[in-house]
Amino acid sequence: MTTSQHRPPRSGAPRIGLLGSYGGYNIGDEAILQCVLGCLRGHRPQARLTVFSRDAEHTRAHQPMADEVVGWEGVPQKQVTDVLAGLDLLVLGGGGILYDGEARRYLKLVRAAQMRGVRTFAYAVGAGPLHEPDDREAVRTVLPDMDEVVVRDQESRLVLEEVGVERDLVVTADPALLLPPEPFTADMMRQEGVPANARLVGMSVREPGRAAEKLDEGDYHALLADVADFLVRRLDAHVVFMPMERHDVRHAHAVLSRMTAPDRGRILHSAYTPGQVLGLMSHLDLVVGMRLHFLIFAALSGLPVLPLPYAGKVFDFARRLGAPALVGVAREQVGLLLAEVDRLWDEFPQRRVDLGARVSALRELAAETCARCGALLDDMDRRADRAEDTAAGADPVGGPALPAPHGLHLLETGPEDGAVRSGGAGQEA
Repeated sequence: MTTSQHRPPRSGAPRIGLLGSYGGYNIGDEAILQCVLGCLRGHRPQARLTVFSRDAEHTRAHQPMADEVVGWEGVPQKQVTDVLAGLDLLVLGGGGILYDGEARRYLKLVRAAQMRGVRTFAYAVGAGPLHEPDDREAVRTVLPDMDEVVVRDQESRLVLEEVGVERDLVVTADPALLLPPEPFTADMMRQEGVPANARLVGMSVREPGRAAEKLDEGDYHALLADVADFLVRRLDAHVVFMPMERHDVRHAHAVLSRMTAPDRGRILHSAYTPGQVLGLMSHLDLVVGMRLHFLIFAALSGLPVLPLPYAGKVFDFARRLGAPALVGVAREQVGLLLAEVDRLWDEFPQRRVDLGARVSALRELAAETCARCGALLDDMDRRADRAEDTAAGADPVGGPALPAPHGLHLLETGPEDGAVRSGGAGQEA
């Protein structure tokens, strides 16, 4: 199946849609949305930005950079496709959205946009696991017809190659690495019952789900309780459980109930913006966690980070961060995990500079995704100018257009820029 040809670009402010797991379900996804909106607004201040949200009311209330919000779940398809047809560009992602049970849903809208001549760009998406035939087929058929596909980590690239995606892929980094912090005040700390002038350890516990199907609840709850108790004793610390989505609260309570020192643990219950959660990191001394964006926020804040990998994306981030990473999250690993926590705390003063350099490099890669999307917008503008000149009977001006429909080489960059590119044969440029 092939898409229809790109329609001639329209002059004036572009109309850009953003499609992802937006709507307040997950702080990490909201951080991504804020950063992608900021990128697009920076490149095209006058653009009309439309967010396709799973909870339109939440997005309207919390994302002021969006000009329009469209709910796309549980509504007649024509309402959504009519909005898609009016776009110049549809941006997919970023974040982990190409996985079993979800990939086909998102890519159905991407295909609908392509069939209406809308340009499409995958913005540092995450992929996997992908085992379901319908999801694999959607990925294999829709992604090759996108103008560019940027993934956020090597794991995602490998997953897409295994599925059979035959096109160039670019590996950068998670968009949330560019999130600006917001203050988390002393009053907010008091309201949450977090003690002042105490050593604080942040902990992230996630729920089992499609992205973490192999987790045994009782097993990893007990493991994290052992870790929390060790940190209380070893560092004379208080443990602050930081839910990144609403289902995390129940699992944080389960861990707290298994601790021998539950009086040293607090669970945050109020709702906070992604920037405020990032701001809270400035009050912490060390973090141990499962959620990817919890770990990203900690790394941005220069904290000692111990990832608890439950999925490939966390393994990948731990590797890029140079952080210790265990193989899975299981109770029998408790001795190894406690030893890693101990070593992380003792060695961090010597590792601080290395961590800062690695985070800076990841931020540069995250910024490259934004630059690539901006380059696509520039190409669209050039095509619009040429179309107007042709319609007016003038000779087209400017350099040659970027190739369509894929538009793969939007930036002329060398190997030193840190991005990883792969072709159909899996070769790195």
